Amino acid sequence: MHFWDPRIEEMPVAELEKVQYRLLKTLVYRMYSFSDFYHARMKEAKVHPDDIKKLADIRLLPFMYKSDLRDNYPDKLFCAPQNELVRYHVSSGTTGKPTVVGYTRKDLDLWTTSLARGLTSCGIGKGDVIQVSYGYGLFTGGLGLHYGAERIGATVLPTSVGNTERQIELMQDLKATAITCTPSYLIHIGEAADRMGVSIQKDTQLRSAIIGAEPWSETMRTRIYETMGVRAYDIYGTSEISGPMFSECSEQKGIHIWGDIAIPEIIDPETGEPLPPGEHGELVMTVLQKEALPMIRYRIGDLTQILDEPCPCGRTHPRIQRISGRVDDMLIIRGINVFPSAVEHAILKIPELSGHFMIEVDRKGSLDDMLVRVEMAPEALSDKINDLINIKRKVEHTLKNALNVAVQVDLSEPGSLPRFEGKAKRVIDRRVF
Repeated sequence: MHFWDPRIEEMPVAELEKVQYRLLKTLVYRMYSFSDFYHARMKEAKVHPDDIKKLADIRLLPFMYKSDLRDNYPDKLFCAPQNELVRYHVSSGTTGKPTVVGYTRKDLDLWTTSLARGLTSCGIGKGDVIQVSYGYGLFTGGLGLHYGAERIGATVLPTSVGNTERQIELMQDLKATAITCTPSYLIHIGEAADRMGVSIQKDTQLRSAIIGAEPWSETMRTRIYETMGVRAYDIYGTSEISGPMFSECSEQKGIHIWGDIAIPEIIDPETGEPLPPGEHGELVMTVLQKEALPMIRYRIGDLTQILDEPCPCGRTHPRIQRISGRVDDMLIIRGINVFPSAVEHAILKIPELSGHFMIEVDRKGSLDDMLVRVEMAPEALSDKINDLINIKRKVEHTLKNALNVAVQVDLSEPGSLPRFEGKAKRVIDRRVF
């Protein structure tokens, strides 16, 4: 069994909880003293840092929400001065405003350490060649795994996304042993390799895959192993908590959440009340050592459960089960978070449209495909094909800028899309994971 830091990873639970309490107490005092936003929220909840007398008192603290980041765009929640920031990452927002996350040097080091532990727990280390096929740039995936892989002494092949045939050639030529990407892109690589006459199992040295950023299942894990000979490990994170941070170990029995880095809770999404281990509910995360953008009891919106039985690997930190869904209506398209409300916000800016729309999501081969049906405004109707082509291009361009992912657009006649008396059902998701 491989460990990056056995002293921390195998720490007795009672000792780990003492570390968590000390870090939590420090975090709460810091937020109360230096965050006007969280100071006000604590006063509203009638809670003071002195009220946190034991680890279980975390439930006295108020929640933070995705909307808090949007309402305080771009950096009003930051607790570090700008001259201490070394990086920004940006993700799509629910109403056109993105979520901006800042990082200090310590934040990046903590993120890298978390991934070093996770990659090592999957049996990856010095001597491995890791092909990083997550997107680089504003998206957190590529750079996060890149630095984590370098930390453990592996050789990094920073291919990013796309140019799949070239990726397969490099995988062969440079003898990649592991890959990090979305599960759908890994399957796409396998299908592309088949068309090229390349067997991933026989013609490459690829044996491990760290995959996440979109839903996937045990059935997909089995398919990947049977068709490609690759063991797939789940990885979890969101940009708000830094990026992809936590993964399964070689036992593949749940995702380890490093207790000295974060405290996971499961709550009833309706009441906000904590649920015991084994109960399914909404994941809430407190990141204990973040400097630039500290998060206390952040309601992520993902549905899972905490596993309370010990992991056979010997690590004592909390584990969560595979994410089973979302509390809200967020879609994940090719690793990018897409909210129907963001689609609505974008199309309402286009005068040629009525504002009515439908979203259809499917899986073409192994990749997600999203079609947005938009309804024309009556005054925009034209019998000139060039006019319609220009409107379609305008909508596609607007949506791509708003969502950070390209989607197909279909123009519908006025009055042709469904109307709803109650809650609008604007999404048809035909994907099977």
